Amino acid sequence: MTELTPTSSFSLTLRVQVPNRPGMLAAVISAISSAGGSMGQIDLIEQTRHVSIRDITVDCTSTEHAERLVEIVKALPESKVVNVYDRTFNLHRGGKISVHSRIPLRGQEDLAMAYTPGVGRICTAIAQNPDEVYNLTVKQNMVAIVTDGSAVLGLGNLGPAAALPVMEGKAMLFKEFGGVDAFPICLATQDTDEIVETVKRIAPVFGGVNLEDIAAPRCFEIEARLQRELNIPIFHDDQHGTAIVSLAALINALKLVRKPMREVKMVINGAGAAGVAIARLLRKAGTENIVMCDSQGILARDRADLTIQKQEFAVATGGSLADAMRGADVFLGVSAPRVVTPEMVRSMAKDPIVFAMANPIPEIQPELIAHEVAVMATGRSDYPNQINNVLAFPGIFRGALDCRAQTLTTGMYLEAAQAIAELVKTSELHREHIVPSVFDERVAIAVSAAVQQAARHDGVALS
Repeated sequence: MTELTPTSSFSLTLRVQVPNRPGMLAAVISAISSAGGSMGQIDLIEQTRHVSIRDITVDCTSTEHAERLVEIVKALPESKVVNVYDRTFNLHRGGKISVHSRIPLRGQEDLAMAYTPGVGRICTAIAQNPDEVYNLTVKQNMVAIVTDGSAVLGLGNLGPAAALPVMEGKAMLFKEFGGVDAFPICLATQDTDEIVETVKRIAPVFGGVNLEDIAAPRCFEIEARLQRELNIPIFHDDQHGTAIVSLAALINALKLVRKPMREVKMVINGAGAAGVAIARLLRKAGTENIVMCDSQGILARDRADLTIQKQEFAVATGGSLADAMRGADVFLGVSAPRVVTPEMVRSMAKDPIVFAMANPIPEIQPELIAHEVAVMATGRSDYPNQINNVLAFPGIFRGALDCRAQTLTTGMYLEAAQAIAELVKTSELHREHIVPSVFDERVAIAVSAAVQQAARHDGVALS
């Protein structure tokens, strides 16, 4: 059986006490390695003539694997596991973001300008000229990250509290990669009307709204209504961020296999928010042969259970996902773990492209088909070709805020995708490098510039 790759998302620090004599630490390291753990840092915490205590960092493949590994170390003769720290849980303790003042308060003079009475003049100026809110408040650089917790990652309807760690992480990414201030808004309702009304009522504070982890089909209506009723950018990242980065990756993957966009057979598994948005954007980019599947198989016209969004992509002949993949050039998954088999991949056309983007566990593990595909991509950071929305949304909002875009357009999405793709030069392009790194500082700058240019071309920019 193919071994899965250990990842830092299942990373432990084991505090282990062993007798202070030669070979004892080596026995612990050997046991961890034999159990499939990937060794990281080893720190000496305390040492006496008789014992030594060390912190050993280990990456595992899953929670179950981590538990097995700990039990193996505990079973070693003369070794004692003093404590086990889950590094991911420790990272999140106390939350991942905070609010900091931009203005130092050194004395009474600063206080009088920043707050009362001086702030009253600022309030009056905004009341007299509402556009001044963009110059004199956080609105110019503030985005609301709004969720109802109904579709958290690939984990399902976990509710607003359980969604908060994701939204905090999103706020971190906005700031780190785009210089955009963002704040999580996790709503204790999953009613469409209530969500729309709530966002409208808090909109004066924000220059844009990023909708996140809201289940389909409700997310489509929420986004459409907010776009109609507000004059600030509304962006559902699960839809458009995923679509933009997928298109960017596909542009470069098709360059490698020398297949034109218009001629490939594309199979998309997952007909929710991401799948529909990807299909729509790929159509705009020139893809003509798209077969979309959901949990019941191919979206066929004779199915009575299709939503309006799914009906857009219904085809004449039904069948299973395996049927759809037979002879396909590209598989793009935004669905569920482990729904694709190596046999299904082997049934695809020559030089198949597989984007298995279910998170945190992909539709098929890359290790299982490493030699069967021309290009492999996932949504995970521990494999090559991470199709990560962070390549898109910080630059999208950076550009939209900077040009005061009143809305976001398909033209802006297409230009953003092209900008991301072009950052990987032809000389750098290979099967494990089809998109730039999320840490490439050029990405947000390039996307922002492309978005602003498209916004002005489409007539939606105010500056």
